[in-house]
Amino acid sequence: MHLSTSARTALPLALTAALACAAPAAAQSELGVAPRFGGKLLLTGGVTQIEGSGGGGLTPWALIGGYGTRDQIGANAFYTRVDTGDYALDSYGALVGLYDRVELSVARQRFDTRDVGAALGLGRGFTFTQDTVGLKVKLAGDAVYEQDRWMPQIALGAQYKRNDQPDVLAFVGAKRRDDVDLYLSATKLYLDSSLLVNGTLRYTRANQFGILGFGGDKRDSRSLQFEGSVARLLSPNLALGAEYRSKPDNLGIAREDNAWDLFLAWAPNKHASVTVAWVDLGNIVIEDNQRGWYLSLQLGF
Repeated sequence: MHLSTSARTALPLALTAALACAAPAAAQSELGVAPRFGGKLLLTGGVTQIEGSGGGGLTPWALIGGYGTRDQIGANAFYTRVDTGDYALDSYGALVGLYDRVELSVARQRFDTRDVGAALGLGRGFTFTQDTVGLKVKLAGDAVYEQDRWMPQIALGAQYKRNDQPDVLAFVGAKRRDDVDLYLSATKLYLDSSLLVNGTLRYTRANQFGILGFGGDKRDSRSLQFEGSVARLLSPNLALGAEYRSKPDNLGIAREDNAWDLFLAWAPNKHASVTVAWVDLGNIVIEDNQRGWYLSLQLGF
C-alpha cells in the first residue's frame, strides 16, 4: 500500500478506521478476520449512473462499482428517477464488480414524453425504452491505496445500447437504433482533503444518451466528448459534488445541449445509498430549459 505518512496523519479518525477495514481480504484473513462483505471505503465505489455503470449520476468513474476488494465480489442494484416537468426518465438495473478489476452492468432506461409526445404526433405519454449492457476494466492505478503517487486510477469501458423505437428514430433523423459507446475514465481520490476528481473521455454518436438513437442527418460519425466529476466528502457517509457531460449534436430536428448536475449522496452503510441532484439537460427536442430533480436509490454490498 502506497499511503504517504502525511496523508495518513491528515486523515480524520473515521476515515482511518474505514481505511483499515478496506485492507484486502487476504490480509484481513491473516489477522483472523473473515470479511463477509465488501472491504472498500464507504462511497469509494461511487453510486450508479443512469446507464448502469459505477460512478456519478451522469458519468462513469474509473472506480469499480460495489464494495468488493481485489479478493471479493461486490454488487449493486439501483433505481433512478429524473423529472423535468415536460419529460420523465426512469432507469434501473444492476452491476457486479469482480475482484476490483472488472465491472459488468445491465440497465434499462424508460423515457416518457408526456404531453410533448402528443405535440409531436406520437401520442401523450409515448415512451422510448433503451437497454444498456456495460463492461468496465481497470487498467492501472489505485484511487485509494496509491495516495503518494500522481497517477490516477484508469479504466476502459464500453456500453452497448439498444432502443425499442427504430421507426420513430428514423423519422427524427437518427441513423441507427443500437450502438456502442466507448469511454476512458481517470479518477483521483485525495484522502487527505476528502476530495475526488474524475475525468472521462467518451467516444460516441448517441443522441440524448441514446434515447433518440445514434447518429443523425447532421452527423453520423462518433466524436470525443468530455465528462467530468468532482466530489467532496463532507463526512464519512455524505458527499457533495457536481458533474458535467458534453454530448454530440447530430440531429437537425433540434439542437442537443450539454448536461450538468449538482448532487448530494448519502450512504448510511455499505448496503444502501441515496443520491439527490438538481440536473440541467438543456434542450430536448422542442422543449428548452429541461431542468429538474434527480433521485437515485442503490442497494448492494
